[in-house]
Amino acid sequence: MDNAGEAVYYRNKVRGRAGVRQWIFSTDHKRIGVLYLVSVLAMFSSGVVLGVLMRLELLTPGPTLMGPQTYNSMFTLHGVIMLFLFIIPAAPGVFGNFFLPILIGANDVAFPRLNLLSWWFYMAGAAIAVASILIGAGPPDTGWTFYAPYSLFTGQDVSLALFAVFVLGLSSVLTGINFIVTVHNMRAPGMGWFRMPLFVWSIYATAWIQALATPVVGTTFLLVIAERFFGIGVFDPAKGGDPILYQHLFWIYSHPAVYIMILPAMGIITEIIPVFARKTVFGYRAIAYSSLAIAGVGSLVWGHHMFVSGYSYTAGVLFSFFTFLVAIPSAVKVFNWIATLHKGSIVFSTPMLYAFCFIFLFSIGGLTGLMLGALSMNVVLHGTYFVVGHFHYVKFGGAGFAFFAGLHYWFPKMSGRLYSRMRANIALFLLFAGFNMLYFPMFILGIEGMPRRYFDALPQYHFWQAVSIAGSWVLAAGIILMLANLVHALFRGEKAPENPWAGATLEWTIPSPPAHENFVKIPEIRRGPYDYR
Repeated sequence: MDNAGEAVYYRNKVRGRAGVRQWIFSTDHKRIGVLYLVSVLAMFSSGVVLGVLMRLELLTPGPTLMGPQTYNSMFTLHGVIMLFLFIIPAAPGVFGNFFLPILIGANDVAFPRLNLLSWWFYMAGAAIAVASILIGAGPPDTGWTFYAPYSLFTGQDVSLALFAVFVLGLSSVLTGINFIVTVHNMRAPGMGWFRMPLFVWSIYATAWIQALATPVVGTTFLLVIAERFFGIGVFDPAKGGDPILYQHLFWIYSHPAVYIMILPAMGIITEIIPVFARKTVFGYRAIAYSSLAIAGVGSLVWGHHMFVSGYSYTAGVLFSFFTFLVAIPSAVKVFNWIATLHKGSIVFSTPMLYAFCFIFLFSIGGLTGLMLGALSMNVVLHGTYFVVGHFHYVKFGGAGFAFFAGLHYWFPKMSGRLYSRMRANIALFLLFAGFNMLYFPMFILGIEGMPRRYFDALPQYHFWQAVSIAGSWVLAAGIILMLANLVHALFRGEKAPENPWAGATLEWTIPSPPAHENFVKIPEIRRGPYDYR
């Protein structure tokens, strides 16, 4: 059977399945990407609701909406949802699944059934996380880090939440292995390593972190569950255990997890900027190698989360050094993006505006991260709102805004529809303004000494807390408008052309949305991915 015949066969095979079943049992990488998109946006929306409620609690002194126990549980669930159910799986799960095979000229990933299984594990982890809220002794109240020894003895249902994250980690590992094999074995003829789009490089580097680092935290969480049920003394100091060991094991994964979040985001931005600057990307090889360098060096910096834990001064100096070292490949990317823009014919379309916002917000997050990476400053700022501000500028201002950039960039290709650019730009303005109103005051609060994780508003910090709370309302309005615009476009938008942005990579050479088989004939690659000549 030739390629055209196979395409017709598989298309008819998929159409023969009815209703929801044709989606949840489909091994088509594009459908799995859409399943991830719907799932992560649902999780994101619930996390936003929890975040706004937490901000409202801090509006007035004393219990405003909830007591401290409820606040601690809400704080934990907000972190678990936003990190493990949105930020970490979003870009690899959605854009990695949908576009990675297309960008390398393949018709699917290396292991289609394993790909579907990874989404099922994701949904199973989400269901178990919801079950931890509804059944048992009550929602977990440890914070998203589940620090021992408190997580060993709290009466809340921590074990179920830990097992949920373990299952989500298994999903992440399967996705990483699948992407590694796909990049190695499924590239089209003529597509050498340095003809791959840079988004593929970022997903490839991320996949190695997913495959190598995630089992560490999964094993750690299983040890906590075992200690809660069987009383073994791994982390309990009363039994000879070491709670600092828990911190090491947790952050050995959780700091590389930062790069699971940010590397695909950087890849998305690197795809967008050349298209809307109408230029070949500046320093292709430097950007490709910097992705690998971030993945490698980023695995050595976990100890900068533990400067005040009591380990040796020598260890603190080394971790501080590696923290500053990992900033170099990140700075290489920012420099190359700016150099690509230099003398470009810049088109200020919605994805490009999101890319500009990303560069600005991520730069603030990165520079404040260097401040926290300095031993002397960390001792003062550790455990304050300054850390919360930095954290959100990197995670939401970086990975979150880049995800929205990619969503607006690839939405016409994924859906075959065009959204309203005016409404999209208004939503972006609200997002950007609300984000900075919400999180920038946290730097000021942290410098002034406001401790993080307090459920109650302290009167001396009321003004900046009020500004931050108002910012959460503006940010939420922007998110609602953005999602409403995309949903409206999905059903009522104009039909999208094959290449609405005049892009040069392979996804813009096939119909919108793509057919079940991406390519009737596998392309032969004869040029680089950003040739706009």
